[in-house]
Amino acid sequence: MSLPSLPDAYDDIPSFGRLRQPTPRTRGGDGIPAPRPEIRNPSSPAIGVRPRSPSGTKPPTTGLGAPAPPTATSAGIQAPTQPSLPGPRRPTELPPTHTTLICVALPGLAISGEHGQLTGEGLEGFYRGGRRMLSRCQIRVAGREPLPVQARMVTADRARFVGTLRVSADAGPDPDVMVERTRHADGTERITLHSTARRPLRLPVEVSLGTDLAELGAVAAGSAGKELPASVRDAGLRWSSATGHSTVTASPPPADALASAGLLRWELELPPGGSRSVELRVRPDGAGPLRPVGRGATSPLAQAEAAGDDSRAGALLHTCLEDLEALLLRDPANPSDIHLAAGAPWRCGMAPADALIAARMTLPLGTRLAAGTLRTLARTQLAGSVARSGMIPGPRRDAGPHLPPGCTGTEATLLFPVLLAEARRWGLPEQETEDLLPAAERCLRWLRATVGAGTYLPDPGPGGPLRCETQAHAHRAALLGADLLDAYGRPGADELREWAIRLRTRFQADFWVEDRSGGRPAAARTPDGRLVPHLGAATAHLLDTGLLGGGRQAPGLLDKVQTEQLARLLGGPAMDSGWGLRSLGAKEAAYNPFGHRSGAVRVQETAIAVAGLAAAGYEKESSALMRGVLAAAESFGHRLPEMYAGEQRTAGGAPLPHPAACRPAATAAASGVLLLTTLVGIRPDTPAGTVTLRPVSSAPLGEIGLTGLRVAGAPFAVRVSRLGLAMVEEAADGLQLGG
Repeated sequence: MSLPSLPDAYDDIPSFGRLRQPTPRTRGGDGIPAPRPEIRNPSSPAIGVRPRSPSGTKPPTTGLGAPAPPTATSAGIQAPTQPSLPGPRRPTELPPTHTTLICVALPGLAISGEHGQLTGEGLEGFYRGGRRMLSRCQIRVAGREPLPVQARMVTADRARFVGTLRVSADAGPDPDVMVERTRHADGTERITLHSTARRPLRLPVEVSLGTDLAELGAVAAGSAGKELPASVRDAGLRWSSATGHSTVTASPPPADALASAGLLRWELELPPGGSRSVELRVRPDGAGPLRPVGRGATSPLAQAEAAGDDSRAGALLHTCLEDLEALLLRDPANPSDIHLAAGAPWRCGMAPADALIAARMTLPLGTRLAAGTLRTLARTQLAGSVARSGMIPGPRRDAGPHLPPGCTGTEATLLFPVLLAEARRWGLPEQETEDLLPAAERCLRWLRATVGAGTYLPDPGPGGPLRCETQAHAHRAALLGADLLDAYGRPGADELREWAIRLRTRFQADFWVEDRSGGRPAAARTPDGRLVPHLGAATAHLLDTGLLGGGRQAPGLLDKVQTEQLARLLGGPAMDSGWGLRSLGAKEAAYNPFGHRSGAVRVQETAIAVAGLAAAGYEKESSALMRGVLAAAESFGHRLPEMYAGEQRTAGGAPLPHPAACRPAATAAASGVLLLTTLVGIRPDTPAGTVTLRPVSSAPLGEIGLTGLRVAGAPFAVRVSRLGLAMVEEAADGLQLGG
């Protein structure tokens, strides 16, 4: 059964496991190799993902085939009206996640409602490797369910639920028994009863259990099936089906175990002020305890900390690190290579573009994650003499209401050499860089071969639209790729730079829409040369130019005047919601504050805009967006979802959650790292033995210090004063401060 992959409505992201190299012989209709990247868990079948719109309705799309009569847009620009593309088959409904508590330590998940009881409704349950090991876990004490009073996340992989009961006749209106449940993503739940009664209590405790052993895709689509019959096994219960087995064991062992009712019973004696606990362990048959990748020394991410005038910075960084570590996965065939899953609960496998983006944003935490991600994806790279040779394959992705789906493989292929080049600047060892260089060269050859004698890169190509962000990705890949080729004496750098200059010159004329407000970059050009003028967050990629040697930023596609106008637009009320950057301007046709690419705030794009604006010198706009995301993060308990509604911020208000957003999400958690490191502006050049600091001089969060970062393979600490002056407090021996 297919599992919806959200919020990218055309993504085809599998849920758990590892990437397999696709065969180049069979192709889908958009020219992307098929079968698409398939992820399999060693112990369970693959979960395919069929996309859908988060709202449950088909988004309007603009076909880019035959010309059609133009229509006026809100900007006064003539835009084509095209027949819509056929949408994919969609499930009738998707369970909401915005009110759930999701404990993550992949490949384990525990999804709970705020009441704490696992009822088997919606997504609730313990999962391992994409299969629901336990769907129902309901507690009754003295014949009654506890009254829920609190539910909260403790860490990324642990939630705490508290309920109360009145069991003494003389207790009056006050509860005298507290029931505390601590639920872990690894399949463990500890139930503790605390008594405040003045006399000893003897309380019957019942735990009702059940499961369907369904895959997450089937659960999401509402076709999980009935609960399976249980059998008594050791100190608990066991369920079995043709596709899996699950066992729940209890400590201490229950006094009674009733298989027909799926019931475990205890008689617990509590002295006055005393406590008693029961622990449940949910496991597949024969499986040991879950050992998450992100625990202890195995984590590829440095344990950085933030401290300063604004306490939100430290809380955000701490939670983002927890979320990133909870989403780490190993390649089963190459366990030393670690990468990030895209997000829970919908996208618990690798999404190539998302994994590269997140690895790039977290380079200040070390280069191990970048190296593992690059090696994993290099093994999926297409080979042979086919037109797509050198491409990192990826599925299609919804591009909002005004453009047809794009290809995540295009973005991933362009991000690969960029991440390798920048990881080298941050301290990736030369031998590891050189080992990955052939894969980066193949990506660059694919870029030049796909562009051919033209100027622009279509997406998807050939014959697809020319998207502004795709040209930005391609331009950055060419410049940073050329930098990388020169460093190792490889040919092709001059050709890449010459093409980048031609692209930059043409882009400034071909992609700029003049209007009375000063103009704007077009979202895209159609194959016949018409502009798609809608203003959206994708334009933020035009500010993300990439890191070259000596701490220099690569040149951008826009000239100085155009960059200044774009900064003004991104900082204006149509784009800045007060909580972050809207994915589509509020004045544009088809704007929807909940639309994942038509108005919702996507944290990743906001962070890219913040970093790009700060690097370009537009600190006022950058700081406003940053403060908006920090305020939103606080309302979400500092655990940023991948998106939330783009409703305008009001005094005393809070951002509206998107009911289908992944939380945690790799790019959102990595964005927190990028936002905070942007404040100090670290620009390393490890091969040259230098690091340059370009802090945000206005110090929007006051004084801030970051410790535990990594530059050149060693701890790095930096502090920025309230006056915007930066000082290095710890660095690798021999690393010099650049100008």
